[in-house]
Amino acid sequence: MDQPLIALAKQAIGLAGPSQDDAGNLLLRALPGDAYALLQPHLRRVKMASGSRLGESGAEIEQVCFPEGGIAGFVNVLPDDRRVAVGLLGREGFAGWPALMGNDRWPHEVVARGPDATALEISVVYLHRALDASPMLREMLLRYASAFVLQMAETIASNLLQSVAQRLARWLLLYHDRIEGDDLAITHDELSAMLGVRRASITDALHQLEGSGTIRSLRGRLSIRDRTALIVFADTTYGRAEAEYERLIRS
Repeated sequence: MDQPLIALAKQAIGLAGPSQDDAGNLLLRALPGDAYALLQPHLRRVKMASGSRLGESGAEIEQVCFPEGGIAGFVNVLPDDRRVAVGLLGREGFAGWPALMGNDRWPHEVVARGPDATALEISVVYLHRALDASPMLREMLLRYASAFVLQMAETIASNLLQSVAQRLARWLLLYHDRIEGDDLAITHDELSAMLGVRRASITDALHQLEGSGTIRSLRGRLSIRDRTALIVFADTTYGRAEAEYERLIRS
């Protein structure tokens, strides 16, 4: 059974948050030093195993976490228990941003994917205290939330307007952005669940991408062979949210 990341906090690695230079999360590293100092005493490094839940739809947001690796998938859970992926984050962001907008419940299920990693976790109580003390901290975290909302909007556009192969190309790029190297450990079944389509449709789309020379499909993993061509194939639904992140956070 999947184990919530909140429960994994008991397996914290170390007793105090790392220095800013030692934080593996890019958003935390981009914060002004005085803003990070407000968070540091309350950050705990925890294990983020693939398959663990960072948040459960409808549950109270008690912790937010800043991944230092791996991938977290945001999944919309329908009343009939069907699931469809709406966004991905890695070490460039954090899970729990609805808490900054007055929402005390997880609107989506958030599940760790990809290679096992670690995350820096903080209680919502301590986060809000830090936000009250630092308008710049609040602004930076809201900037990230804004870029992530744009990513979700691009997912909607892709689902409505693009072929399965184009949608798949975009998701593979999102994964590729958040891992080291060119090999993606992901199965046909996982891709089928993420895109909300039949497994046979994923197989056909993978054959189309492989035939174009953009990827190589192996058992249980995929290899990106031509990223530039994959971006062209994904068309206009990839790149805008990524550019917005660069504009809002890195600049």
